[in-house]
Amino acid sequence: MAASKKIDELYDLIKGIETAMFTTRRPTGQLVSRPMATQDRIEGADLWFVTNSDTHKLDELALDPHVNCAYYNNRTHEWVSVSGVAHVSKNRNRIRQLYDENWKAWLGDEGGDRDGGPNDPRIALIMVEAETATYMKVSKFRPIILFEAIKAKVTGSAPRMGDIREVTAGELMD
Repeated sequence: MAASKKIDELYDLIKGIETAMFTTRRPTGQLVSRPMATQDRIEGADLWFVTNSDTHKLDELALDPHVNCAYYNNRTHEWVSVSGVAHVSKNRNRIRQLYDENWKAWLGDEGGDRDGGPNDPRIALIMVEAETATYMKVSKFRPIILFEAIKAKVTGSAPRMGDIREVTAGELMD
């Protein structure tokens, strides 16, 4: 399959799922995941997220910027795993350009300029530069998927729910 088609499929899957389990490494070496909403694609970022700069995840990213963003669609059983390097930005112009009113719900209004608005100093962007991505695309109708799952249970074989594809670092760079 052509790299451009795999990349298009990858972003279509992510767009349909929206929320990633965003995994970072704590100073102790332990991995920790938290749900984060993937924002619409922008130039210069493979994936990007908005966060409150007062959170521990930015401390974790300062120690180790390698992250994993995992997505799962319970309805279709499709999934995506993106590994990459996170870059934190507090560029006020970029934040104001990309600002979405929905961000207020995650920040709260502490008064003054800490109101969750586009000039709130707590807002930071996390841009993930993807290094590799693995995903499963399901091209079967739901009844066939259910049949595959039941057949696997009866026969003891693994179900074939969809096609697993990998997008390599080289393909992501093209």
